[in-house]
Amino acid sequence: MKTNSLALRWLAWGIGCLAFFLSFDYVEGASSMNTETSELKTVGNQEVPPRPDLLWKDLFTDVQRRAIFDDSKTFVDLVPLASPESILSTYHHVKAEHKLDDEALKTFVLEHFAPAETAAVAYNPDPNEDVTTHIDELWTALTRQPQSKKSPYSSRIALPAAYVVPGGRFDEIYYWDSYFTMLGLLESGRSELVRDMVQNFAYLIDTFGHIPNGNRTYYLSRSQPPFFASMVDLLAGVDGDDVYRRYLPELEKEYAYWMDGADQLQPGEARRRVLRLEDGTLLNRYWDDLAEPRQEAYVEDVETAEASSRDHAMVWRNLRAGAESGWDFSSRWLKDGKTLTTIRTIDIAPIDLNSLLYHLERTLVKANELAGHTDKIDHYRERAAQRLQAIRTRFWNAEQDYYGDYLWQEDKLTGVISAAMAFPLFYGIATPEQARGVAATLERELLKPGGLSSTTTTTGQQWDQPNGWAPSQWIAIEGLKRYDNTQLARTIASRWIHTNLERYNEEHKLIEKYNVINNQRAGGGEYPAQDGFGWTNGVLRALMADYPDVH
Repeated sequence: MKTNSLALRWLAWGIGCLAFFLSFDYVEGASSMNTETSELKTVGNQEVPPRPDLLWKDLFTDVQRRAIFDDSKTFVDLVPLASPESILSTYHHVKAEHKLDDEALKTFVLEHFAPAETAAVAYNPDPNEDVTTHIDELWTALTRQPQSKKSPYSSRIALPAAYVVPGGRFDEIYYWDSYFTMLGLLESGRSELVRDMVQNFAYLIDTFGHIPNGNRTYYLSRSQPPFFASMVDLLAGVDGDDVYRRYLPELEKEYAYWMDGADQLQPGEARRRVLRLEDGTLLNRYWDDLAEPRQEAYVEDVETAEASSRDHAMVWRNLRAGAESGWDFSSRWLKDGKTLTTIRTIDIAPIDLNSLLYHLERTLVKANELAGHTDKIDHYRERAAQRLQAIRTRFWNAEQDYYGDYLWQEDKLTGVISAAMAFPLFYGIATPEQARGVAATLERELLKPGGLSSTTTTTGQQWDQPNGWAPSQWIAIEGLKRYDNTQLARTIASRWIHTNLERYNEEHKLIEKYNVINNQRAGGGEYPAQDGFGWTNGVLRALMADYPDVH
């Protein structure tokens, strides 16, 4: 993204300079990263470098603020061909001797950095193959193997087992994407990959105290929707209930991460990802431990803050929290319902997140029962019961029959109708009456010719109308089936399958998101629709198995 704003460039430069003097913890309370060196820190059993903005200093800010690559993510994923000290010394010498225009700067970067070190398997799809064969063969192309030798200053965090990436610009594992990818892997008979991916996520929890957004150093300050317990459910369906006992330590660590600070909270207070209501009920919100531009979306975040009259750090904190939500970005998080500068993610207790945490609490009850840890069962059961009651009351709009996001400081809903309302059905939280209301609202407000739209509003953000996403379809379909509304579930599944197949027949590929109103290629957001695509493949493969007569 190019920008001609001199003020914007000076602001970006200033932010980068400020970062030199700030320290960073991979996890709050962990060892501090010295921003003035490129020292590697041993975390778990691997050495982890500082994140890219701290590692590359003024080279990072020059590259990002001048937007020499079309995508801000490009530079932070490149692999250095020498040590940071050597590259920076050379850069400073060249910079002092010559006036580097954008082309010269790009040439310097390409001479001193290489593309990612995990090359994809070449895959040239046969335009005549059916979509099921396409998906089954594509898993191999999207699979990355453990790295026996990794560049010490790469932003990629090494993982112990094989994993599936989404595709396109996303060449690393992503947390919540992977649950929906696993659905298709199981249907394709690739249970060994599901085991590997669950092992990887357990490793990340054990190493960093949480599952980051993705296995990159610049993602370590946040997580994503906590689907680990649901991944354990999937694997237990294959390997039996011993899976719950095996991963109980990681389930408890995941819960501790999301509930960090809960015991010290007074009514009406929040800390990181947890908040306490006036009546003592604990709920959760999305958060990020940093309040600065995302390294992988640097110029975009600087521009958003510059266009706002708000404190820039607050804008960046909320943008980052929105990225943790997975819905980056959506009118769900926007105070005026349309403008990104009004983002207020941390003011909201989201319906999907709290449904996921309820499921994690119930899973901890089950896992501790299986492990015979009777001293912990009542604690998690009580937490789940309190959250269940709060979701059924505070998150429920009885007049319009939908579950929404809760403004915890104002004790009211945001008023945004979104596909996230189906999460309480998926996890069995809704009462039968509420489930009927949600079904009616989904059909009336969000059902389109191509499936469910994310929201009812068109903002230009990718998680708003007219776009629909595979995770939302799956959650709604399975949630409706759980409450015996098989007809609407079938309607949504049929429309989504046909949307995917229509695009596949035209382009011989599956993509990240779809326009569910007219099936033109989906747009909106910070980057073009990506090909691949992990969770689209997974959900479509599973739905076609569940509805074999639809296609």
